Amino acid sequence: MKNYKLIFSFIIVLISLYSCQQDNYVFDGDDTDVTDPENTELSGFYVLNEGNYGTNSASLDFMDLENGVYKSDIYATANPTIVKELGDTGNDVKIYGSKMYAIINGSNIIEVMNAKTAKHLATISLDNGRYIKFANGKAYATSYAPISTDISSSNGKVVEIDTLTLAITRELEVGRQPDGLEIVGNELFVANSGGYTTTNDYENTVSVIDLSSFVETSKIEVGINLNQIEKDSDNDLYISSRGNYSDVSSNLYVIDSQSHQVKKTFNLPISNFTIDNNQLYYYSYSYVTSSATYGLINTKTETVTSSDFITDSNVKDIVSPYSISVNPISKDIYITDAGNYTSSGYLYSFDKNGVYKTKVATGIIPGHIAFLYK
Repeated sequence: MKNYKLIFSFIIVLISLYSCQQDNYVFDGDDTDVTDPENTELSGFYVLNEGNYGTNSASLDFMDLENGVYKSDIYATANPTIVKELGDTGNDVKIYGSKMYAIINGSNIIEVMNAKTAKHLATISLDNGRYIKFANGKAYATSYAPISTDISSSNGKVVEIDTLTLAITRELEVGRQPDGLEIVGNELFVANSGGYTTTNDYENTVSVIDLSSFVETSKIEVGINLNQIEKDSDNDLYISSRGNYSDVSSNLYVIDSQSHQVKKTFNLPISNFTIDNNQLYYYSYSYVTSSATYGLINTKTETVTSSDFITDSNVKDIVSPYSISVNPISKDIYITDAGNYTSSGYLYSFDKNGVYKTKVATGIIPGHIAFLYK
């Protein structure tokens, strides 16, 4: 009898261990061996593929750094009882606490998942959501809604979401078609684009919002058709503009977050950037020459330290660079390639010195990366 009790207890322990493993490890999927396993603080990172607009083809991949394996289209395998597709047009993905938030703007939702397993937790309705940031247990997301080309009636909004209840608690009208956003202290900075206007009358302001009152306290005039915004270690804000795709080029500006003044204009046609450890990594893509250059800016000195820091010949294989990210531990550089924008793209990795490491196929239009810590 005692032996049966021991065996039964052992089985219970095994079931418990298996359950824990199921909660802590990521799903099965189409695996591609990419690189040697890495022993770092990161489990890996997610890649949100935008998919083609109107085709419900947004998808989620996972680069498993612990095993050196790339797992494709893992949302369906993590959620077998849910409709296979993630939705229409993935626009941003971030991890905060134990949850992962993917903005699927064509489907008008924020998909909330378990950060370790990508299992569905909830869906938050948000018309044409764009980007998301977090602070003090709250999520803040931009929305283009209502969508209109009429500049007199098309202001977008920012919503505040409680990350425990996942309820929208407050919302505020800002400028037309707000995109990137950043938080410094008790202020939220929102980049207004006006990108849907047909009269070439783009927005050129950053909305400043007091988070206590959730009131817009001022607007900072910067450049037209604003897009990304990120803070550096000194809480200066780097913000990019897309220009008007004609005689006004894209650009990069620096805003003093305390004085709310533009302190520097780089006069660089920057397409996309990211900041890590006082380094701003960017690329500039020319549609005229169909080529890209990859540069570095020291955010402490606010100077360009390299305008061509990736010289490895493999970088020339990138057809349509779409985003750039930096591994916070290894400092490896990841560049996504949208290719022809209709079929599978690619994820390229280079080491911190710009030397080519790997390339792997992704979903359609890989555009956004979220790092997962162990």
